[in-house]
Amino acid sequence: MHIKRASTEKLREIFSKYATQQINGEPHMTSADFVRSFLGQSYNEESIKLIAGIADTSKDGLISFAEFQAFEGLLCTPDALYKTAFQLFDRNGNGSVTYSEFVDVFKKTDLHAKIPFKLDGPFIQLYFGKDRQRVINYVEFSQFLHDFHEECAMEAFRLKDTSGSGFISALDFQDIMVNVKKHLLTGEVRDNLIAVTEGHRVSFPYFMAFNSLLNNMELIKRIYLNATGGNRLEPITKDELLHSAQTMSQITPLEIDILYQLTGVIHQSGRIVYNDLSNIAPEHYIKNITHRLAEIRAVESPADRSFAIQMLESTYRFTLGSVAGAVGATAVYPIDLVKTRMQNQRTGSFIGEVAYRNSWDCCKKVIRHEGFLGLYRGLVPQLMGVAPEKAIKLTVNDLVRDKLTDKQGNIPTWGEVLAGACAGGSQVIFTNPLEIVKIRLQVAGEIAGGAKVRALSVVRELGLFGLYKGARACLLRDVPFSAIYFPMYAHTKAAFADDEGYNHPLTLLAAGAIAGIPAASLVTPADVIKTRLQVVARTGQTTYSGVMDAARKIMAEEGPRAFWKGTVARVFRSSPQFGVTLVTYELLQRMLYVDFGGSRPAGSDVAKAKVDLGRVNPDHIGGYQAALPMLNGIETKFGLSLPRFGVKRQAAS
Repeated sequence: MHIKRASTEKLREIFSKYATQQINGEPHMTSADFVRSFLGQSYNEESIKLIAGIADTSKDGLISFAEFQAFEGLLCTPDALYKTAFQLFDRNGNGSVTYSEFVDVFKKTDLHAKIPFKLDGPFIQLYFGKDRQRVINYVEFSQFLHDFHEECAMEAFRLKDTSGSGFISALDFQDIMVNVKKHLLTGEVRDNLIAVTEGHRVSFPYFMAFNSLLNNMELIKRIYLNATGGNRLEPITKDELLHSAQTMSQITPLEIDILYQLTGVIHQSGRIVYNDLSNIAPEHYIKNITHRLAEIRAVESPADRSFAIQMLESTYRFTLGSVAGAVGATAVYPIDLVKTRMQNQRTGSFIGEVAYRNSWDCCKKVIRHEGFLGLYRGLVPQLMGVAPEKAIKLTVNDLVRDKLTDKQGNIPTWGEVLAGACAGGSQVIFTNPLEIVKIRLQVAGEIAGGAKVRALSVVRELGLFGLYKGARACLLRDVPFSAIYFPMYAHTKAAFADDEGYNHPLTLLAAGAIAGIPAASLVTPADVIKTRLQVVARTGQTTYSGVMDAARKIMAEEGPRAFWKGTVARVFRSSPQFGVTLVTYELLQRMLYVDFGGSRPAGSDVAKAKVDLGRVNPDHIGGYQAALPMLNGIETKFGLSLPRFGVKRQAAS
């Protein structure tokens, strides 16, 4: 992910804020200033010096602004993780790592405390030479670091295999994975380490394949997507995945066997879907950086979700849905007005001269005769109604989807359709009164010199039951619309997601707009009938008594093409409106994130960090947005954890 660099002026302002030392009139940061104050990390004194040394390239114990800015630039590079790790071990700052530098840092890690690795063994000699005098540069060190952790795992296996049989017990296997390879383990994998072995002894090939599988989960995801043609919801068998894996020699049949054993133990299923892989894949060391205005944890775990919490979650979604609905409606309201006037225009042998030749002609005449603000006639009551209308639609869809989603995060297609239909049906309680008032205000401007019509007068004239005139047609339109729209949006959004499953806001906008095209166009006949039922027929115009009566009369007087009037305007209104509404809704959930222990929009983050990185510091700008994820990555990718305060460890014998 590309991170844009911060400006020099802003960086200098932040640097001066945390720097406590003055050298020759220039501010400098101490190690504690940088790690504790700026990064907000509670490492012990020894670890603080090591971490500060990453930025302190002069190795004088202080960080100048030039060094502070240089490290910010390093964090913006594609290989920032390996460069950060390299500078951690390059204690002298001369661009290379010696054997003594490596040993000095490694002995301070928690991994050394758990595995008494032979620091003068054959593996070390391959990189540093038999006399351990060879120095290695950055690119060599990056390969060494990758290989070293694998060697640690093999060394741990040898230590457990005291008889030299090539087998270790299931408990020893669990011990190695938890202590040496914990950065590869999600909670579900860690809890099922014994179950996946069925309590049997673990062979060395099985041990290596198990670790290789977890290391290559991103590759496994690509193999799955190759097998399903990019469909993240299609369940596939072991044979189907194995066939797809044949094109990628890194994945062995034993690794595929272990994958299905693992998912079978966790989910009791002989098939896997993409979510199964995501649930067991090691956490990515850096999550997509989302600027959140607020982040609240309402519950500690999903098990704490009470009825009250679920009600709060629905209220939260309803509130955000209201804002999103208002934004979407305002963005496309002029198109909606043109659509309504086109649909209300009568044609045929019984009807007089038409007022508008097409949608564009209608738009020009509205601006000419009523002014630009005429395009927003009826907007206020629209906003008063559209907020709860869109809010209840989005909330009910999310609620029903949550109830029909299984533990693996999968929902069947019929469940998606049902959730959408329920959302469409629920919104009519708000939609119908809103629509009938809006339509009467929109067509009022067609009568030159006519009395000014206000929303309140329309409500008084109609009364409570009159506000629900045309409700059947409204249901006939809104239920199938939502039943088509929401499943298509979910699948289009998934198709646009990147390899990590993340959706950029532009892909959300595109998915919302594309899903609106078939949904809006296919229900246009119901929308035409609803419009005819809800407007006040003028002198000489046909009146309708109900849905079927309207359908018969429109067909007889105007022909089948009349049912598709305003289709283009409706698509151009509904498609972008729902695109804007959905992207606003999901971005609000990202920025004002509240964890209720339930589901959250798919594609919001690449991954959640394994460790709590603390509240985001607004002073972490530019490359420093990635500073904490990079430190976390050194621990999670390479297993090199440095001791913090409150963590006791014993030196290895």
